[in-house]
Amino acid sequence: MAGDDHDAPDEQRQRAALLEAARAVNDLGINQGKSGNLSVRLDGGFLITPSAVPYSGMEARDLVRVHDDGTFAATEGRVPSSEWRLHRDLYRHRPEAGAIVHAHAMFATTLSCLGRDIPAFHYMIAVAGGNDIRCAPYATFGTQELSDNALGALAGRRACLHGHHGMTVFAGTVEDALALAVEVETLAAMYWRALQVGVPRALDAEEMAIVLQKFERYGKPPDGPSPPARDRAEQDQSSSSGSAPEPG
Repeated sequence: MAGDDHDAPDEQRQRAALLEAARAVNDLGINQGKSGNLSVRLDGGFLITPSAVPYSGMEARDLVRVHDDGTFAATEGRVPSSEWRLHRDLYRHRPEAGAIVHAHAMFATTLSCLGRDIPAFHYMIAVAGGNDIRCAPYATFGTQELSDNALGALAGRRACLHGHHGMTVFAGTVEDALALAVEVETLAAMYWRALQVGVPRALDAEEMAIVLQKFERYGKPPDGPSPPARDRAEQDQSSSSGSAPEPG
């Protein structure tokens, strides 16, 4: 089929990056066994992890290329993950998505089984793109309904939970998507632990708007000219006195 040149340099790089991420998910504690799936966008489609193959024994040739229309050419007898519809639809509707991680992380899945959104109990919720991480309604795995529910929960967000299932995140690269998945699971663990004591107070919308704006500028040079040398020296002195970098 046209476009299935697995020897193309870009696809080789993408296969290597996806394989490395797939082998890392269990070690990072955001997945167990053969569950979950990862993908990266390609021209005309995407690469996705295969169904029912342990990550520890997975090879680059096991990754399956799926076309925009959902068709695929089985390689090495492998078929795409049952959640390929979710990945296809996210790439269709979210042009900024370059990679997707879907995982059954312990604490995120625990909250999803309770049907709980994760509110802005901590400012780092903004890493998912908004003032909460929504939990999509339950749907059978591998179905169009699951994908549709996730797209709704991901409106204006880069991460969501799936009711009685797990979580999905996306980012520009597979490395960033993996890092976001770890962050979401960390937040889920914090929130679950806080709930054992009580219901934590959520930051209000005004504060979260400030945090989201700061996140947009994080790691980027400031607009306009650099501050005078004296101001820079005062900033350096302030930093050396124990002020923490943002966002922390």
